[in-house]
Amino acid sequence: MKNVFRISKLVKPFNKTISIDGDKSLSIRWALLASQAKGKSKSVNLLKSEDVLNTLNCLKLLGIKIKLLNNYCEIVGNGLNGFNYTKKLTLDAGNSGTLARLILGLLVHSKNKITLKGDKSLSRRDFLRVTEPLKNFGAYFKTKKGKLPIIVRGTSYPKPIKYFERKGSAQCKSSVMLAALNTNGSTIIKAKKSRNHTELLFKYLGIPIKIKNKKTYDLIEINGLKKIKPLNYNIPSDISSGAFFLVLTALSKNSKLVIKNININPSRIGILEILKLMGIKIKIKRQKNYKGEKIADILIKSQKNIVPINCPKNLNSYAIDEFLLIFLVAAKAKGISYFKDLSELNQKESPRLIWGSRILNKMGIKTILRKDSIKIFGNPDLKINKTIVIKNFLKDHRVFMASVIAALTFGGNWKIHDKDSINTSFPSFLKIIKKIDKSID
Repeated sequence: MKNVFRISKLVKPFNKTISIDGDKSLSIRWALLASQAKGKSKSVNLLKSEDVLNTLNCLKLLGIKIKLLNNYCEIVGNGLNGFNYTKKLTLDAGNSGTLARLILGLLVHSKNKITLKGDKSLSRRDFLRVTEPLKNFGAYFKTKKGKLPIIVRGTSYPKPIKYFERKGSAQCKSSVMLAALNTNGSTIIKAKKSRNHTELLFKYLGIPIKIKNKKTYDLIEINGLKKIKPLNYNIPSDISSGAFFLVLTALSKNSKLVIKNININPSRIGILEILKLMGIKIKIKRQKNYKGEKIADILIKSQKNIVPINCPKNLNSYAIDEFLLIFLVAAKAKGISYFKDLSELNQKESPRLIWGSRILNKMGIKTILRKDSIKIFGNPDLKINKTIVIKNFLKDHRVFMASVIAALTFGGNWKIHDKDSINTSFPSFLKIIKKIDKSID
């Protein structure tokens, strides 16, 4: 079967330096903001995954001129509210929740009805969390039980709103922020702590934004404006993608890895903080600031003795995409690890909290799973001598990639389905695996 990846051996000890594809969150945000700028924006190292390509395709349908070459992408924006499209238009977000939720914010000013759809996985996810606040701007949404497809019709005069984002969702917060650009007035957002890429891009572009950082939430004030300047951007590498190789190194024997030029935005490095708490040695080198983002090289070494963790809840939103990997680290710890308040994991491409427990159970690791928490009974001496089959009907790319890392570090004979799922976010994943160990087919 062409779409099945088979592994039956541990990764060999390695000492490597690698580079990772461009950050997906920044690639999508750059494209959306470039579409609203007046003039030509260019990016280098744009992630060429299905999620980002779907973003570009949606913008093209909305009348935005885009040129995508091997080394860079060029977007010619028509300014705010500059979408130009036919009356009947359907946008396909594919698997991308970031694209689907953020673009709805830009459509609060759309002149005609637009239908937004997605694949099977995206179509089961909750969109009321964005349509409800966006309605307050004056836009109209038609949806069945808050799921895709959604019909949206904007308003000619979006009004500023006050919004309390309680879930720690950067997607919801960013959707409202993008909608606020179209208003005549001040939008106030009280947001539970989450990724702040959109805020940093707003600051760099000179968009009127004020931010007060409190202990558990941020107060964000945005004033609508008439013009956004073009943005030339060298997309840094994605720490969510790099996390797979951080954990591969930590759980392997006698190994060392450097990942170059990676985004270490403080709202994204929960996995680094958690790994350090579990006794894993990580160093940040050659740190610099780039247009509001922190960029650095990361050095990590393998660790024999892993410490169990009662994971601090305040790190959850900063590591939300990496918990499948963190669970693997907990599986090799000597003792019981506890993770709580993780209901947002089940709002991802597939119910990842459930899948995290399922993968560990297949490996022979005991877990206690609750609605929003998991206890993992680590076993540093675990040796897998059986066949493990992983098949996720929602084709979640992170389930596939985390399973590959588990196979390479715990052993066993693995048959992991849906290899093509990596195309949504990290097409070069297996190529980098093979660069680290050429014997892996």
